[in-house]
Amino acid sequence: MRHVSQLRALSAVAVLLVIPSYGGTAYGGTAYGGPSAGPAGTTRPAPATAANARVGALFDGGLDGDHFCTASVVHSEGRDVIVTAAHCLDDQDDAVFAPGYRDGQAPYGTWPVKQKYVDDAWSDDQNEDDDVAFAVLGPGSLNGGRVEDAVGAAPLATDVPAGGTVTVTGYPGDSGTPQSCTTRATPFGDTQQRVECPDYPGGTSGSPWAAPDGSVVGVIGGYQQGGDDPDVSYSVVFGTTTAALYRLAVGDVC
Repeated sequence: MRHVSQLRALSAVAVLLVIPSYGGTAYGGTAYGGPSAGPAGTTRPAPATAANARVGALFDGGLDGDHFCTASVVHSEGRDVIVTAAHCLDDQDDAVFAPGYRDGQAPYGTWPVKQKYVDDAWSDDQNEDDDVAFAVLGPGSLNGGRVEDAVGAAPLATDVPAGGTVTVTGYPGDSGTPQSCTTRATPFGDTQQRVECPDYPGGTSGSPWAAPDGSVVGVIGGYQQGGDDPDVSYSVVFGTTTAALYRLAVGDVC
């Protein structure tokens, strides 16, 4: 477990854009190549890049509160949606997102979580295969703007088979600096995937798994709420349920 009023998902899904280089279905955003990295499986401080600015820490109440999880901005028409793990939003009614947070500073400001979207299977039974959540953010603290206008957004990709290279970026609970690891994800059962990256302790739940084209294909969560070994992390394989939940969060339900 990496975690230091929920709405229900509808069974709706649509194909918007196919990314041939990685497979699956992607939803908007601007892809990027990802940060340069050392050997696969090596965890290093994440550089302060435009891509990494889309990843941020979740705090309880504000920057003076506890940093309990990680989240990242994914594209939406409202330009105000983040993705994280469902267990990160349990009992969190005053969460604040700080994109690009580093060394005690929030250079882009903070955004309050206004609405949370978690599937029934997680809300009712904490089903490990549904440990993913989306949230709509309120106006930013610096100028009242939308988060995607400030830091951009990554596409969300679903129906991508486990087994590709991913970059996992997140915030340990005891550190103000994000860390990053690039390695190959491997299937774990039929519905989960895992990576072996050292030193992903509490606080890294919800950390995005970015494919080489920049699309988010997972978040730390799922099996054992992300795993009980800080050197091995898990994610739900994003499929039709994740796509439906995303569509509910962006207000595109038919």
